[in-house]
Amino acid sequence: MAASASTEREWEAPSPPESEGTDAALALSVRQVLEILQYGTMREVHGLMPWSSNYTFLASVCHAETELLAVYKPIQGERPLWDFPHGSLAQREVAAFLVSAALGWHLVPPTVLREGIYGPGAVQLFIEHDFEEHYFTMRERPPEVFARIVAFDVITNNADRKAGHILRDRTGRIWVVDHGLTFHIQPKLRTVLWDFADQPLPAAVLEDLQRLLAALRDGESTLVTQLAHLISASEIAALRSRVTQLLRAGRFPLPSNNRRCVPFPPV
Repeated sequence: MAASASTEREWEAPSPPESEGTDAALALSVRQVLEILQYGTMREVHGLMPWSSNYTFLASVCHAETELLAVYKPIQGERPLWDFPHGSLAQREVAAFLVSAALGWHLVPPTVLREGIYGPGAVQLFIEHDFEEHYFTMRERPPEVFARIVAFDVITNNADRKAGHILRDRTGRIWVVDHGLTFHIQPKLRTVLWDFADQPLPAAVLEDLQRLLAALRDGESTLVTQLAHLISASEIAALRSRVTQLLRAGRFPLPSNNRRCVPFPPV
C-alpha cells in the first residue's frame, strides 16, 4: 500500500550543505521519495541496525536511476508484545507518517508499507545523522519543533519516545523515528520530553491540530480512509478524541501518577 495521502505540500528541507554524501532525498519532494520507497527495487540489505528491539535493517532501494537508503522493518521480525496486536507495528509506523504529513509538520521521514526481502514491512527513508546526538544533547536550546514533537506524541499516544528517537540531520533539521508503539486506545504516553508539561500550546500548533481534527471528523477524508487500512476503527476514534482533548486543554499534559511515563532506557 502506498502511503501517499496528505503529502501534497513539498518537503521543505533546508538547502543541503556542499559536502559529499549529502542525502539525495533532500532534493526530492515527499511524493517522489514515497514513489521510490514504494516501487523501487530493494536491491541490497546492508545489515541490522544497532540497538533495535525488533529486526531492523538498513537497505538500498533503487527506482528510476535514483537510489536511497531506507530502514526496513519486516513484520515477521517484530517481537511479540502483550499490549499491542502482534504484526501491527509496521502499520503503525506508516500511520504515524500519515498523521505527521496531514499536520504539515513532516516530522516522520517518508514511510510506506510494502513487500521486502524478508516479507512485508515498513520501509522508511534513512536519515543521515550524528549517532552521538539525541534529545538530551539538544534540549538546552530547544528549537520550536520540539513543541510539535510533544503534541504529536500526545495525539498518537506514543508509548516509546526515547531521546535517541529524535535525530538531527546534516542540514540541522529535526526528525523523529520509531513509531511502532503508537495509537493504542488506552493511555500509553511514555516520553522523555516532559520539559513541556503544562506549558500552553503555541498558536501555530493549535491551528494545525484544528485542521487535523476536521480531517479526522470527516469519515470520507483521504486521511481517515488510509488510516482505516492501517489501524482499527476504535484506534482512529481514540486518535480523534485525543486531538479534541488536547485542543480543549490548550496545554501540554502532565505526567500521570498511575503509570510509568518515561521509557526505559531513556536514550
